[in-house]
Amino acid sequence: MYAAPGAAIMDRMRTATGRRERLRIGLASALALLALAGGMSRSIRAQDAGVEPAAPDIPQVQVLEAEILQVLDERQVDMGGRQQLVQTLELRFTSGDEVGTSRVIENGQWAAVNVPRYRAGDRVVVERAPDASGGAVYYVTDHVRRGALLGLFLLFVLISVGIGRAHGAASLVGMGLSFLVLFAFVLPQINAGRDPILIAILAAALIIPVTFYLSHGLNWKTSAAVGGTLITLLMTGLLARLAVSAAHLSGFASEEAYFVQAAAPGQVNLRGLLLASIIIGLLGILDDITVSQAAVVQQLQRLSPELPLREIYGRAMAVGRDHIASLVNTLVLVYASSAMPLLLLFAGDQTRFLQAVNYEVVAEELVRTLVASIGLIAAVPITTALACWMAGWGALDPGSETEAELDGHHGHAH
Repeated sequence: MYAAPGAAIMDRMRTATGRRERLRIGLASALALLALAGGMSRSIRAQDAGVEPAAPDIPQVQVLEAEILQVLDERQVDMGGRQQLVQTLELRFTSGDEVGTSRVIENGQWAAVNVPRYRAGDRVVVERAPDASGGAVYYVTDHVRRGALLGLFLLFVLISVGIGRAHGAASLVGMGLSFLVLFAFVLPQINAGRDPILIAILAAALIIPVTFYLSHGLNWKTSAAVGGTLITLLMTGLLARLAVSAAHLSGFASEEAYFVQAAAPGQVNLRGLLLASIIIGLLGILDDITVSQAAVVQQLQRLSPELPLREIYGRAMAVGRDHIASLVNTLVLVYASSAMPLLLLFAGDQTRFLQAVNYEVVAEELVRTLVASIGLIAAVPITTALACWMAGWGALDPGSETEAELDGHHGHAH
């Protein structure tokens, strides 16, 4: 009977998910937004049909921010045989219609998987919802993290510009443009019901040339990297479509997919969204390997102009094979690190490996990893051959680039 372990693990996954959602009471505000979006959608359809729409039932949940003035009480209480932290907190609101006012809130009085310990001075997110008696109930749902994120971002900018100098600054501009394309074009188009795969490919065709030339300069080496990246993305997109179809992936493996479907039923193609995410994710790591391979060809041709292109290709591929090994290993570890809680859940169960990989939530990550790895491997010979062709075609003038430009255009300059 091998079905029992599988059923057990699915029960545990559902239980863990339910507890996590109860802990993140902040989901109430998201549901309010979803209800509003659904109501607006029904309103538009009803207006098109000439029918007066019904008012949507929207939970009156408000999100506020506050600073913890002091912890008035802290104790451990029994929650079904497990000890849980309960705190009585005095807060002063720093946003919303109660800004400047203070209130005492109990945190941790309901059973939850994890209850954070708050301290005086912490900035927190508080949600206010109406209760049955007509009053309001307050929940501390999370920390305010913007300050820490801003500090980390500023450190990233400082190091990028301090070490990368002009090229580091250019790469930051390219990063900003990538985000602009994602938020101003990709997400609105997918949200409007357009084909996610087509949108992802169009976005890649815009992001790749702009960010590559900004980061690595306007030269034949970058052109070879751009061409190799675009060709690899097209091939990988086709492979991803075949793999997703063969594995019968629906795109519903994540909780976020259900929220998207709830917000716009039938409007977003979740399978296509999965394919688009694979393409966009691969785009972020192809930069490194394609520019590096083109740079290797450039340097070999400059140092030994008499070398035949076949030998340049062979030497560049020898470097590329080492790069492949390190990048594929990195990619696997990145995906594994993002799925550590899920892997731990499977490791603590008697479920057979073949049963575990059959779950869509696992199969989806395996498809992502394998397709991206195949794309990375394919990018090496494609880009190397394209760079050799450009070098032999006469695109490189050995005296046209200064040493300063060459120093700034090495393969790992992002």
